[in-house]
Amino acid sequence: MANQEICRLLDLTGKVAAVTGAASGIGQGIARRLAEAGAFVALLDIDEVRGEATAAELREISGASLFYKCDVTNARDCERVSSAVYGDWGRIDILVNNAGVVRRKNVVDLTEDDWDLVIDVNLKGVYLVSKHIIPYMRKDGGGSIINIGSGWSLKGGPDAVAYCASKGGVANLTRAMAIDHGPEGIRVNCICPGDTDTELLRSEAVQLGADMDEFMREAAARPIKRVGRPEDIANAALFFASDMSSWVTGAALVVDGGGLA
Repeated sequence: MANQEICRLLDLTGKVAAVTGAASGIGQGIARRLAEAGAFVALLDIDEVRGEATAAELREISGASLFYKCDVTNARDCERVSSAVYGDWGRIDILVNNAGVVRRKNVVDLTEDDWDLVIDVNLKGVYLVSKHIIPYMRKDGGGSIINIGSGWSLKGGPDAVAYCASKGGVANLTRAMAIDHGPEGIRVNCICPGDTDTELLRSEAVQLGADMDEFMREAAARPIKRVGRPEDIANAALFFASDMSSWVTGAALVVDGGGLA
């Protein structure tokens, strides 16, 4: 029988979680894991079809989930949706800033439009959604914010200047937010995934003109010899969302099968 104290620490029953980029990939995996732990999950994404389908799936797990169409690069959208989530659920305990895009180019070949897109989605999006949700968390005495960075938050990578810049920014933004909002009972942490088998990862192979099978074999070349799965990242998110990590803030947790070791 599982230890009751451990179960209590991981139990999210009655908590409300907002997850950006939740219609697919890592965001969807995190939303599912939080629902399995008992949370009510608000799914934020620009993909209405898959967002609504994911919400329907999660309602079978936790009994409550809603989809909200949201462009994380648009300040008015973020303010509107944050207000709607709080209005519908009466609280927001957990925020997962996961929405992201990648453009695999060096600084010479990258267009200004692509630079703006990656920085806006990956970094500005974290700022905008957090800006509008933190006041609700503050009102109710605290919460947990989980920012999704990357292994390239902590080191450089080839042909990915905008992505590396944005994810490096996410890691240090996390630290600054943890300092500012810790006294308000809000913990802010960052997960730094390695290559995880999602549409986003596979799109990188297409952008680079690489053979997909070879690209995925290279992605698996790490001490634990496989690419990540969304549930690997979701398990780390559950740790940060739960009382298991009640004295952890400002941290960057690498979840990459040893790729940075």
